[in-house]
Amino acid sequence: MKNIFDPKVTEEVIQRINALTATTTPKWGKMNVAQMLAHCNVPYEMVYTDKHPKPNSFVKFMLKLFVKSTVVNEKPYKRNSRTAPAFIIADERDFEIEKNRLIAYLKKTQKLGQEHFDQKESHSFGKLNITEWNNLFYKHLNHHLEQFGV
Repeated sequence: MKNIFDPKVTEEVIQRINALTATTTPKWGKMNVAQMLAHCNVPYEMVYTDKHPKPNSFVKFMLKLFVKSTVVNEKPYKRNSRTAPAFIIADERDFEIEKNRLIAYLKKTQKLGQEHFDQKESHSFGKLNITEWNNLFYKHLNHHLEQFGV
């Protein structure tokens, strides 16, 4: 899997995001492009903001037990997989705002670097190592950029 902490990979992802337009249509799924970008912002919101309430200890235990391995491994996501409620974007979003937010999150993550994330506590899964953080970030972005053909 590509390393999102590598500046070249981050730039490649940003170029793919910049290839999207407000009218880009998905190859699969229900989200429009602005909703997809907002959806891709959620993992970064969970790292950098308090917008999403943290799960209680029981829910976090269940997430670690049943969901974590799917999110942090290198196996690509299946098309039309179920998503957690916090990731569901049902309302309309502004394409440019969501695109710019996502690019800003990518740049911030790149600037902080992989060492910042090593053993950093995640919102839902406890402490993650660098590889797990990379897979969490990159796999999700790549899945949705492929969904929209970029």
